[in-house]
Amino acid sequence: MPSILRIAATALALVAAVPAAAQQAGPSILRDAETEAFFKDLARPLILAAGLDPRSVQIVLVGDPTINAFAGGGQNVFIHSGLIIAADDVNELQGVVAHELGHLSGGHNVRFNEGAGPATNISILSLLAAGAAVALGAGEAGMAILGAGTTVAQGKFLAFSREQEGRADAAGAQFLSTAKISGKGSIDFFKKLQGQEFRLAIAQDNEYDRTHPLSGTRINNLEAVYRADPSYDTPPDANLEARFKRVKGKLVGYVDDPSHVFVVYPERDGSEGARYARAYAWHRTAYADQAAVEIDALLKGRPNDPYFLELKGQILLEGGKPAEAVPILRRAVAAAPDQPLIATQLGHALVSTEDPKDFAEAEVLLRKALAQDRENPFAWYNLGVIFDRKRDEPRAALAQAEAANLSGDARSAAAKARFARSQLPQGTRDWLRADDIAEVAANELADRKKRR
Repeated sequence: MPSILRIAATALALVAAVPAAAQQAGPSILRDAETEAFFKDLARPLILAAGLDPRSVQIVLVGDPTINAFAGGGQNVFIHSGLIIAADDVNELQGVVAHELGHLSGGHNVRFNEGAGPATNISILSLLAAGAAVALGAGEAGMAILGAGTTVAQGKFLAFSREQEGRADAAGAQFLSTAKISGKGSIDFFKKLQGQEFRLAIAQDNEYDRTHPLSGTRINNLEAVYRADPSYDTPPDANLEARFKRVKGKLVGYVDDPSHVFVVYPERDGSEGARYARAYAWHRTAYADQAAVEIDALLKGRPNDPYFLELKGQILLEGGKPAEAVPILRRAVAAAPDQPLIATQLGHALVSTEDPKDFAEAEVLLRKALAQDRENPFAWYNLGVIFDRKRDEPRAALAQAEAANLSGDARSAAAKARFARSQLPQGTRDWLRADDIAEVAANELADRKKRR
């Protein structure tokens, strides 16, 4: 999702220059302002039903085509892009989130569904490092990509036992009931997984060599529970359903082959999700005019929608028109003042004009964005550019160290932090931060050397 996701950038607006090797290294964290806001609103009633704090639980989108989700790394739920694409409606996604919250509330450590192959070798730490993808440019309409490379992806997620899975299923059912959300979607999604088991010729009469119960078992265990719940026939929230369709459309537009996008979302489909998908697909294939047609059609219906404005600004910016992108992105920020990813995108556009008069506004925006989301490597990168233009070499180096630290580049983080520490007044906040990064990076490098 170019205006999409996490590691990286902006509202997503990150990085045109993500190295190809990083993109191929493994699963990525995708960040998108609209998607993250949607996840937050979708999960809030379920998080409260689980007795958890909505401020502490984070739903993270992982760029991986497998139908998968897992809980781990503290109070975090990781959802694969393939799962979002496979889901037919928001209720199915709510069922998945409720199940994963069952793992969190039960203290089940870390889990990952079996069968994901090498893609399961992701470092939780790298997934949480909000910006490991060093993207030093604007990336396809705002989508930030963070590759989990082999050096930071050595650990395997521990699988929970069938008993733990069953407990998470039961807990998820209770959370859905407490939140007055139907369990139909949960059953429907298990049926999708059951269909996969049939296609893979997995025997349905013996699950003892499996870490997870067979989907048929889970359906049998849950269906009666869900059908007896007063909310079983309650339809999905219409607003959340509409937002799900938008998020799914932009994700399909970003990750699928453009030719397939136009099959899934043909021209006759004038829905917002379809126009989103086609706008991204046209943009990825360098047909800026066609992308503009789709985004302008979206804006005609919702002229002040911050996410539509953000996409328009991103397309202009990536088309080499930063001066034209700035006023559009200013409108996006005004419409969504608490979205640090969108503010970062505007900051990047202002920096890209190369007009010193724009730098002061950009610095204010980027500092505010980092105050809200400190783990944003693209914001640090742009702030470093501003410090460099101001000839403030120590703080430029510190910003570069922050970005490198988040990207998993310990060697660069150590070097930049040491330089910043040597030039900054000892004992100041910036000096202390440089010292922290230098020490952490040095320890990481030492650990890597021992592991060789």
